[in-house]
Amino acid sequence: MSDRDQALLDEAVKDIARLKKQRSSQLYLVWLRFKKNRLALVGFIMVCIVLFVAAFAPLLTPYDPYETDPFNRLKAPSRDHWLGTDELGRDVLTRLLYGTRIALLIGVLIVLFEGTIGISLGIFSGFFGGVIDSIVMRLVDVLRSFPVIILAMAIAGIMGQGIMNVIIAMGIVGWTTYARMVRSKILSIKESDYVEAARSIGESKASIILRYILPNTLPTAIVMVCIMMPTALIASSTLSFLGVGVQPPTADWGSMISAGRDYLLDAPWISTSAGLAIMFTVLGFNFIGDGLRDALDPTIKRA
Repeated sequence: MSDRDQALLDEAVKDIARLKKQRSSQLYLVWLRFKKNRLALVGFIMVCIVLFVAAFAPLLTPYDPYETDPFNRLKAPSRDHWLGTDELGRDVLTRLLYGTRIALLIGVLIVLFEGTIGISLGIFSGFFGGVIDSIVMRLVDVLRSFPVIILAMAIAGIMGQGIMNVIIAMGIVGWTTYARMVRSKILSIKESDYVEAARSIGESKASIILRYILPNTLPTAIVMVCIMMPTALIASSTLSFLGVGVQPPTADWGSMISAGRDYLLDAPWISTSAGLAIMFTVLGFNFIGDGLRDALDPTIKRA
């Protein structure tokens, strides 16, 4: 290897190290901005609690979420049953803890499914424009002209009951928000100098999308995922409440609220506990989403 080649290699190594350092410093700045937001830290703690409960639910309660006890039905909260029992004598706290697993599983799968569709279509719509953009945006307008829950309930009703059908139904109607947000971001990115420079040197469209477009849309996509997670949780619980989502005897928050509505006067703890669990989880993800939005936005100036 000649001295010139060695010098070029050393310079390339230095550039890679400089790029890694720059990326790590950017992540550190994002973390600094995020931790200055007290609500974001509160939301992070709340979500960590929910994740802990979902992971260790069998260790946190001695009861079986599906074991019925007709002799102890609708018992008020006590030392043995901290949140009382339901109409079949099942421990409400146990079903609440196990319901955390179902809620997070459905929420994550819905967000991944609709996010993959929406982000992909948003990138292609914004980057290629023309006929593709017109078709995607008209489809977005059609889907958004219907109430999300009504359309999802109709699709789930046609497909049948079950967890996977809920995920597919919500994914079909929920991708439009991702597509619009990502498309608007792409429209500004594709006119930037580095994209024009990549075009001028003959890089392919696929290379431009993978190397320049996609990385610059990741912050928007991450924020969208955190913001849409509460929507997915509420929507899946709503479908279960209406009877087209998760079906009994599966421990699910929406099903618990639906089952407890007939006993609101005699046993309000059944529906109330599940409603509070939904509120707690939704608030946690909302706080994180707002914090990430502020931390990843380079236009926000902080002391």
